Amino acid sequence: MRCFSCFLSREKRISKRQASRRARSPVVPDPPPREPPPPENQIQRRVPSEIKTPKPASPKRTNNEVPSNQAPVKTTASNGIAAQTFTFRELAAVTQNFRQDSLIGEGGFGRVYKGRLGKTGQVVAVKQLDRNGLQGNREFLVEVLMLSLLHHPNLVSLIGYCADGDQRLLVYEYMSAGSLEDHLLDLPRGKSPLAWFTRMKIALHAAKGLEYLHDKANPSVIYRDLKSSNILLDQDFNAKLSDFGLAKLGPVGDHSHVSSRVMGTYGYCAPEYQRTGQLTVKSDVYSFGVVFLELITGRRAIDTRRRNSEQNLVCWAEPIFKEPRRFTELADPLLKGDFPAKSLNQAVAVAAMCLNEDASFRPLMSDVVTALTFLGDKADEMDFADSPSKSSPSRSLSCRNNQNKASAGDRERAAAEAVEWGTNSRTGMTKPIV
Repeated sequence: MRCFSCFLSREKRISKRQASRRARSPVVPDPPPREPPPPENQIQRRVPSEIKTPKPASPKRTNNEVPSNQAPVKTTASNGIAAQTFTFRELAAVTQNFRQDSLIGEGGFGRVYKGRLGKTGQVVAVKQLDRNGLQGNREFLVEVLMLSLLHHPNLVSLIGYCADGDQRLLVYEYMSAGSLEDHLLDLPRGKSPLAWFTRMKIALHAAKGLEYLHDKANPSVIYRDLKSSNILLDQDFNAKLSDFGLAKLGPVGDHSHVSSRVMGTYGYCAPEYQRTGQLTVKSDVYSFGVVFLELITGRRAIDTRRRNSEQNLVCWAEPIFKEPRRFTELADPLLKGDFPAKSLNQAVAVAAMCLNEDASFRPLMSDVVTALTFLGDKADEMDFADSPSKSSPSRSLSCRNNQNKASAGDRERAAAEAVEWGTNSRTGMTKPIV
């Protein structure tokens, strides 16, 4: 037990330390009376004055804070993208408990429902993944990450997702006209076919979406599942690519390809990818060629109801590619000849380029976009946006002037070059594209 004089000297030392600390600190209003100090054995080691301990967060809500009854928002620092996380109960309310009359689509991945967000009133499409379906957790994660990082007018927008327990749901912007497949293939009696220039508009938009994935994304992204059912349309037939569950990052550095288990839809996959599992951006170019040929012909990529020689669309069309005089045989009969012959010739030539058996002979998507921009005499009326990418100098397909508008002569030359390029590529007379 300490004596009284020792206790006084200890108190004086403490008082001196406190006085010196107050002298160094800025003048602040007197704090409220402090609680008595804890016993000595409970006193924690003091933190040096130059190290500041963080203050607890204020309970008051800031202007940017989400109310507790709203889904939290996940934002990436680089681009301000927000992807909401929803609970299963919230999405059940959005879709009216996933009622049958809200169902707008169904496939191997699960079902798609139309709904309306209660807080904003926005109409959305809710994809509920089948737990035993083709799209598993890996594909779900890939799609969320891809659509959270990739943004372009011709890619569908991801609004949010749900990962409650074993439930996996994705919430997209709603595309009111459905898929390209709904308007192009196996039309019901009495439904009008897509006009020629609407088909070219849809092809251009799909090409621009792929161009962005290949040339603007860093590293590049290989879509790997381009088909007519994955191209969605709005009421003005503006097209957007959807369903990124199979998308894969492209090769980086000195690598020319990425190796992958062969996945996709039969009839749309590039032949070299099916044989070797080696995936490149040219694999997407082939798939685009198949979809473009569907737009030209109105036929499915694979149709087992036709004669054996016509069941595979590409195999049926290949002999015609080598004979420009037969190009009209490829036109959709439902069009009844209502299309410019020169526009058809150029479209067939572009499709032929994309479908070349040798991947090195296929064009880049930037060249395809340039060629499609000049399709037909009514190209300017379609309100095409200029592609930001550069054309291949070896083919000189870009003929735009300083105002990015082609003259009639320029368009004529571009069409002629594209037809010649496509015809020669089928007969093996062109050099490989480097």
